[in-house]
Amino acid sequence: MDIARPKKPNTKKYVTYGVAAVAVIAITIFLSRLKPAAPTVDGGTLWTDTVRKGDMVLEVRGPGNLVPEHIRQVTAVASGRIDRLVVQPGEHVDPATVLIEMSNPDVEIQALEAQQAWAAQRAALIQLQSQLRTNDLQEQATIAQLKTALLQAQNKARATDSLAVKGLAAANDVSENRRLAEETADRLKIEQEKLQIMREQADSQVAAQRSQVAVLETVYNAQTKKQAGLMVRAGDSGVLQEDNVLELGQWVTEGSIIGKVVQPGKLKAVLRIPETQAKDVSVGQKASVDTHNGLIPGHVSRKDPTSQNGTVTVDVALDGPLPAGAVPDLSVDGTITIERLNDVLYTGRPGYGAGSGTVGLFKVVEGGSYAVRTQVELGRSSVNTVEIKRGLAVGDTVILSDMSQWDAVDRVKCSPKCRVGQ
Repeated sequence: MDIARPKKPNTKKYVTYGVAAVAVIAITIFLSRLKPAAPTVDGGTLWTDTVRKGDMVLEVRGPGNLVPEHIRQVTAVASGRIDRLVVQPGEHVDPATVLIEMSNPDVEIQALEAQQAWAAQRAALIQLQSQLRTNDLQEQATIAQLKTALLQAQNKARATDSLAVKGLAAANDVSENRRLAEETADRLKIEQEKLQIMREQADSQVAAQRSQVAVLETVYNAQTKKQAGLMVRAGDSGVLQEDNVLELGQWVTEGSIIGKVVQPGKLKAVLRIPETQAKDVSVGQKASVDTHNGLIPGHVSRKDPTSQNGTVTVDVALDGPLPAGAVPDLSVDGTITIERLNDVLYTGRPGYGAGSGTVGLFKVVEGGSYAVRTQVELGRSSVNTVEIKRGLAVGDTVILSDMSQWDAVDRVKCSPKCRVGQ
């Protein structure tokens, strides 16, 4: 009879399954711990620079224009209609050069009226002086007559007094003659005081009339000047620059700017420096102005105390000769030297304008194949360079191009390789 044999367990199969499961788990754990592949960037287009040690010049830069140092605005003294444009912009003028001829009948009439009023007051002054002189002479004549009458009355009184002593004159005659002498003396005194008052009043009257004449003379001179202002003159030597487009027949109001006279050989640069950099600018600092046809040395002559539209206006006096083609309003770029830092680490300034503080810069590694994000502490910055406080060493190469699109990664692959050792 057959005896059933028990099946032997297939341990080899289970061992195989176990090994496979462990392998799958290990591979899964390994893959989960792998970092994602570094994104690839075009290394040929990246701007890199090498960290160096030495002297670093702090500079600030800003755009601007060449502006004449001496500008004279030519304004219309009187309103009028343009009859003739005598001088065209760009021509050299003298102070007496007539730029525009204008006409205004109202101004001419006002000048004539002012002249007539002044002449009438002068005539009134002459008449007043003549009348006062006549009154003075009449009063002097009256006083002279009274002096004669007083002398006669006194003589007569003395005569009656001497006769009265001898009993040859009546007492009434003596009293009457004495009273007449006293009355004449009083009248003389009154007339003398009257003459004094007349002379004092005459001085005041003449002074008041002369004041009126002076006022009308001033009005006449102003009207005459306004009339003469219809012939608009340059008032200074230089080159005429048109400020507004003027045409024949155009009506120009009083105070309107006709143009300006500049001296083209005396120019300065007016730069617009960003307000974040202008804090270190001061008068006397050396500067360089690029006219795009040559560099002109200069120095800071003035700094605007206020900021407008995020910039501060800085005037640079030019110390060198002007290159050919340097004219007013020419666009220029100016660089101002702030300070020289000795024996510091520095590199090129990042293109995205990183300021001071700690920033993340990509440092080129593995011969330019990769770049890794490195925390770098920046110091003071210049136009093209920035000071390195911490995080980099001499010889390190960093990417200065804008890498903001890779803010989410700490490592990138350069293909082709980034340039190293610039």
